[in-house]
This record gives sequence, C-alpha cells and structure tokens, in this order.
Amino acid sequence: MTGTEPPARPLDSTHDVINQPPPLHRADPLACDPALVSAVRAFGSDSVLDSIDSVARESATAEAREHGRLANEHPPVLHTHDRYGNRVDEVEFHPSWHWLMTRAVAHGLHAAPWAPDAGKHAHLRRAAAFSVWSQVEAGHGCPISMTYAAIPALRHEPGLAERYEPGLLSSAYDFGMRPAEAKAGLLVGMSMTEKQGGSDVRVNSTTATPSGDGTYALVGHKWFTSAPMNDLFLTLAQAPGGLTCFLLPRVLPDGTRNALRLQRLKDKLGNKSNASAELEYAGATGWRVGDEGRGVRTIIEMVTMTRLDCVLGSAANIRAALTEAAHHAAHRSAFGALLRDQPAMTAVLADLALESEGATVLGMWLASLVDSGSPLLRLALPAAKFLVCKRAPGVVAEALECLGGNGYIEDSGMPRLYREAPLMSIWEGSGNVTALDVLRALSREPSVVEALWAELAVTAGADARLDAAVAELRSEIAEASPERARRVAELIALCLQASLVLRVAPEVGEAFIASRLGARSGVLGVLPRGVRTRDLVDRVTPAG
Repeated sequence: MTGTEPPARPLDSTHDVINQPPPLHRADPLACDPALVSAVRAFGSDSVLDSIDSVARESATAEAREHGRLANEHPPVLHTHDRYGNRVDEVEFHPSWHWLMTRAVAHGLHAAPWAPDAGKHAHLRRAAAFSVWSQVEAGHGCPISMTYAAIPALRHEPGLAERYEPGLLSSAYDFGMRPAEAKAGLLVGMSMTEKQGGSDVRVNSTTATPSGDGTYALVGHKWFTSAPMNDLFLTLAQAPGGLTCFLLPRVLPDGTRNALRLQRLKDKLGNKSNASAELEYAGATGWRVGDEGRGVRTIIEMVTMTRLDCVLGSAANIRAALTEAAHHAAHRSAFGALLRDQPAMTAVLADLALESEGATVLGMWLASLVDSGSPLLRLALPAAKFLVCKRAPGVVAEALECLGGNGYIEDSGMPRLYREAPLMSIWEGSGNVTALDVLRALSREPSVVEALWAELAVTAGADARLDAAVAELRSEIAEASPERARRVAELIALCLQASLVLRVAPEVGEAFIASRLGARSGVLGVLPRGVRTRDLVDRVTPAG
C-alpha cells in the first residue's frame, strides 16, 4: 500500500440499484390525462367520465401490464392438423391473451354502443374506455375493433343481424370452436385484401357461387385475415352480380367446421400477440350481406368504424409512450438534476404532450360525431387517420429516446410500443389511400365541406395563426389534386386539432397552435419561445 489507492468497496455495493424509476403502476391514470378528461366532458358529460373510471383503474394495475407483456412474449401458434392428420385450422393463444380479451369484452369495448339501451354518448364512452384499455396491450384490440365495426355492416342484412346480434352484444368472452348458436358471446373478424390487389379490393378474385339454399360457396385466397379464431367473418367475393359482402361462420350450425383453411400466420413487425392469417376458402359456406354487386358499399360501414379505432389506437400508443417517458424523467437524474428539470428534456416532453393532446381530443371528437350521426365524419375521419397515425412512429421513437439506452431494451416495454406504432397508418388504408379518400369526400359530398367550415368557424378570430391556416386550407381545397392530397388531409386534421384543443383546453391551445401551425421544425422538442413547457409536462406526469 502506498497510501494513494482508494479505499476498497464491498462487492455488494456495486449491486445497489440507484437512480432508476420505480415500477409504473398508477392508481388513477385519468389524473395525468387531462386531454382525455377534458374532451370527454366537453363532448359528453361527467357521467360519461365516471363510467370509464373502473376500466381506467384496471388498465393501470401491475396485473394488467404483466398480462400485456406475456401476451407478446408468447405469440399465437398455428395448428393446421391434429396429431392424427385431421385438419383443424386452429390458433393457440397464451392465457394472458384470454385474460385481456375477457376483460375487454366484459367492459363492452367490442359492442356496447350498439345495444338498444346504450345511451346518448355511447360511442364516446366506448372510445374513451378503448383508449385507456389499449394502453395495456394493443394486439388484442384487433378482434375487439373488428366486432365493434362489424355490427353496422351486418345490419344491411336484417335477418343475419337479428340472428347474431344478441351474441355479439354479450359481455361474455367465449373462446372455442363451436357453432355460434351454442356460444355465450361472439366475435367477428374480417377478410378483404388479396395478394394481387391489396387496398384495391375491386380486383379480388375470390368467387361466391349460389348453392341454391340461400347460401354461397366461396373459393379463393385471402392475403390478410384479422383475428382468424373469431366466430364470424365478413369478407368480399365475386358473386354473379359483382363484388359482394358475405358473412362466414367459423363453425357451421350443424357443428361441422367451415372450409376456412389457415395457411400461415403472418410474421409481423409488431402486434405480436394478435394472429393475422393468410387463408383459403375451399368451398366455404357464407351468407350474403347486402345486395350482390354492392360489397364495397356494404363493408365500408365496417371500414369507417375500424378507421376510428386506428385513430384511437394511435392516440393510445402515443399516450402510453408519453406516460413511460414522463415517468422515467420524473425519477431519473443526470448532471445534477432530474431529467424533467433539464430544459432540453422538458422541451421534448412538452412537445410529446402536445402531440398526445391533439390526437386524444381529435379522437374523442370523432367518436362524438358517430354519436350525433354527423356527415362531417366522412371527411374528418380519413384526414385524422392520415395525420395522427402517420405521426405516431416518430412520436413514439422520441419517447423511447427519453429513456436513453434503457428505452432500447425490451424490458422497458418501449420497443413493443415502437413496433406497434406504424400499424395503424397501414391498417384500413395507408397514407395515400386515406388522403385520396379525403379528396373523394370533398368532391362527392359538398355538404361535408360546409360542415367543416362551420366547425372551424367556432374559433374564427381566436388566433391569427389558426385563421391563416384555415385560409390556406380553403385555398388547398379549392385547387385539390391527387399530388396535393396529403397536404389537404394534413391541413384538415391540423386545423381541427387546433380548433378543438383551443376550445377544450385553452391553456394548451396557444402552445399547440404556436408549435403546429407556426414555423414548424421537423424535430420534436423544438418549440417556439414562450411556451410554458414545465406546465405541459406537469399535466401529463403520473403521480408517485
């Protein structure tokens, strides 16, 4: 010993865990989600907000979060044959998947708004509950969304609706291969796209031949089938009168299995807990839904509702990522201060909070349009899907970076959110498809344009920057063309977000407008001078 060496440290001291955030289990997640709370009150009522308290609190439990993790750690497995060589075409799920599905169905997220006694703000109530519950785990939201969206399409064939709606409205999750008539609850899947057409469903080659007894025999190959273990499926096929919508049961009324052959499960970037299948109809039995030749018009009812869930799902994913980032920054120190108190980090978190605010308020407002039956939904929904879903991957990536290297590790849960983020922008129409749908609504339904101007007129004169954006939007719509479709869709969504946030949360509206409608950096965390970043962060940080 020379007297200059540092004193020896006990080995145990190197394993002390310090400067790490505690587990994120929140007693009341609504307490740090003022955007959702304010929007539900503005577009609904306090009673609507009270009705989602239980699902919100359950979504924040350690048990729910663990089931979300396990459902993705153990993805579904396809079994095409049993041990004896018999064709079974079944998908096996981890028990955590069934736990999540049981709770989602029990909370009515799959169908409650369609019940006769659903009430005035049923779709808003369901949208708010779906948003908080989706933050637990996104994959199981697919069969929930499919079922929610299927009911208005199914009503094009009243006899089928009368037959199956009681099971669809049930709050019981009843998994298994049995006839629909023998089950306590039913779920719906969807098969539209084929490998040669993708979004261009009019070139589908699946055929449907009348069987003479009111049913059709379907033959064809479907490239994507959502939720292949559900009980009923809506699909498109070429009948003698043209492209037609059909309902196919997984198990026929006599107990035999319908000829739906699962070829493989898609190995997806994310959404790992959910099974997405490629399948063939080998003479599968189906019932016509709506008239022959009007398949797209019939199934578009389902597409509309699933697009709403795309917006809600992206908003939920953004909010989940923001929560993780804000929680981490509230407990992790660097360079002598908590991360949240470091001005550069505060600016990033504030920008993420603004993004979440705009997405959440817009999503709740869209759900209120479903409740009111407003035709503005036909224009606002594809525009909202375009912007909110397209923004999500970059926003979630920035939230992940707030955790530094910890965020890149699977244990943090952030990689799962990141892999999930691009899905909603692709599902039910990618960016170009939805932007062109905006142009289609503008050209075919002039009344929705007037409805848009009336909606934006509510905040006319409140902020010069918003007025300038609306003026730019008027100019873009007047000269709308396919090459400008994305700008038109983006501007519609941004103007609506700015106007709605200004009404619902005036204390946030100015910052939203300054950062989204002014000179905008392409980098999150670059906010205009004067934005009260700490106030924005405090609003969204979980307690504890």
